[in-house]
Amino acid sequence: MSSSRRLSPGLIAALGFVSAVGPFATDMYLASFTDIAGDLGVDAAAVQLTLTSFLVGVAVGQLVLGPWSDRVGRRPVLVVGGVIFALSSIALVFAPTIAVFVILRFVQGFSGSAGMVLGRTVAVDLSPKETAVRALSLIVVVVGVAPLVAPPIGGLLSEVVGWRGVMAALAVVAVVMLVVSLAVVPESLSIEHRHTAGMSQTLGAFRGLLADRAFPLYTGAYALTFGAIMAYVSASPFVGQVVLGMSPTVYSISFAVAASGVILSNIVNARVAVRFGPRRMLGVGLGATTGAAALLLALTLTGTLTIPGFVACAFLLTLGLGFTMSNASALGLARADHARGAGSAIMGTSQFIIGAVASPLVGLAGEDTAVPMAVVIAAMMALSLLLGILALRTTRRGRR
Repeated sequence: MSSSRRLSPGLIAALGFVSAVGPFATDMYLASFTDIAGDLGVDAAAVQLTLTSFLVGVAVGQLVLGPWSDRVGRRPVLVVGGVIFALSSIALVFAPTIAVFVILRFVQGFSGSAGMVLGRTVAVDLSPKETAVRALSLIVVVVGVAPLVAPPIGGLLSEVVGWRGVMAALAVVAVVMLVVSLAVVPESLSIEHRHTAGMSQTLGAFRGLLADRAFPLYTGAYALTFGAIMAYVSASPFVGQVVLGMSPTVYSISFAVAASGVILSNIVNARVAVRFGPRRMLGVGLGATTGAAALLLALTLTGTLTIPGFVACAFLLTLGLGFTMSNASALGLARADHARGAGSAIMGTSQFIIGAVASPLVGLAGEDTAVPMAVVIAAMMALSLLLGILALRTTRRGRR
């Protein structure tokens, strides 16, 4: 089918918006971490557990909802997930304890994963293979707006109406996402291409993808890069506000500036990836993220980390993220032609499992040091670079 007829700019924008569950649900409340800890009478590690719970929910949700969409179609799964995501977001406004908060965040992550996994799946469904990377990059451009607008909004609301006001704003975003899904996103998987053999076919699809020579390597590079970003996201409120002395508003603005790298890289990627190829652009992304991780580690260990240095490292990290994740996902999903929902689910689940592991690790030494964050980011990017190189070598002559 023609992408020019079906994958319109309006649909790309809609898919990007419903895929932005992660940035909205994480970045909007980052500046409220210290307020949540004080209001609910818990420490920093307990608040970071709310982020971990969300990430675990997203990981499990994608593993369930992606394959389910291969059986029943994309739209029903997207709508059901959107309804539950909106309801859990509303309930979070009234969470009385950290335990309830953690549980609701898991439900929110599980249901919200429908938008994440199906946004890219619908785009690949409607794109010719050679232009899928362009469609994915454009979606990430839209998704990348969320880290720019969510932190300043969250920081301002945190200072004016508190963290519950931030949760109320997120609930409004969730309802709007549901409306957009109902009004704009079409069914992209025809009945004849749906799986009908139930769980056995789903498990067979998983086994086939995991046995592929390159798919697990691309998935690992994709997921570890995301894990490095989540280590930064989870620790940055405490590093920025406690270690470097930023106010919530200043921190939120600096976070948005740093996050603009992902938009810039995906705008460039959408323009040049088809010409130069996703393999070459993946190498560019891995180089940028690894370089950023090494610089951040050096500044932290030598005690020379400053606010400008912190923001610059984060910008370079997100710049590389855009190139790495868009091209790794395009190259990986190209090897999942007959089970894109399952392939997208494996990639998405892997990224959020690693993100869930990274988030608590950065808080193990307390909230007044940046060393754990820098070490975790550097370790994950070293592994991502290794897997990326292996994946590119495995497919260097275009073999499938």
